[in-house]
Amino acid sequence: MPDNKPDVTKDWQASQGQQSKASSQRLYAWICWLIAIAGEGYAIYLLLHHKFDTGQANMPLLIGLLVGIAIFAILGSIMWKAAYTHDPASRANAASFFAQNQLGAIMTVIAFLPLLVLIFMDKDMDPKNKQIAGGIGAVLAVLAAIMGVNFKPASVEQYTQDMNACAAQIKAGLPTTACSPEVAAQAQDIARDTTDIAAATKSTANPNGTDVVYWIAPEEGKAKSSEPHVFHLCEAVSPLKDKTVHHGSVTQAYAENAIRITKQIDMEQKQCGFAQ
Repeated sequence: MPDNKPDVTKDWQASQGQQSKASSQRLYAWICWLIAIAGEGYAIYLLLHHKFDTGQANMPLLIGLLVGIAIFAILGSIMWKAAYTHDPASRANAASFFAQNQLGAIMTVIAFLPLLVLIFMDKDMDPKNKQIAGGIGAVLAVLAAIMGVNFKPASVEQYTQDMNACAAQIKAGLPTTACSPEVAAQAQDIARDTTDIAAATKSTANPNGTDVVYWIAPEEGKAKSSEPHVFHLCEAVSPLKDKTVHHGSVTQAYAENAIRITKQIDMEQKQCGFAQ
């Protein structure tokens, strides 16, 4: 009985386990950032009440608060960046991609800048205290901000590319250098689809089947389709009628966003003339 569900699928996406781990890490990151901002708020309160104007009695407290703010800002950034290795953003929206991946640096600026401005602008603070606290705070702020920057952010697009490369290595029996934990499971799907295609395309001419599939070509000028498609056993099948078609290996199909074998294998075997 034919399957009436839409014959489409999605690009790489995080598994439920990956999403759960990423959500937990984002929550912990926010907790750390809120603690850092609370520490900043307390330090600002003390500054406004002139607790650091003269003498050295309260300077260890201010320096301790600056160190604590830096520690929690950095911890938050580490966990935030870790979350995006499990569930990365897409580069499709450049502004959103930047904001999501560089939030650690942004939160560090929020946790330090108002406090540093008040320290340097405080006319009542002892100049020596201002120099010491301001200098330490500035160094810690720069360090924490650098730790918050994600210099090589992962992306859905990169994971899709890695997934295809990993699958190609699996199929070829090569060392799986591209098979990071994030993409390995889905790369196994590509390898499995390749085996299924070989089984479905057996014929007298090719008793072992082939690794050649057919799919709807991407829009003109595009490297991959904006909408996900499936791949088919031959160009003559009815779903590809009057369509611009590309053909190649399963890995090539995945690379152009045709990322699942058709569900209508029996029908297509008949239309393509493959043995059943």
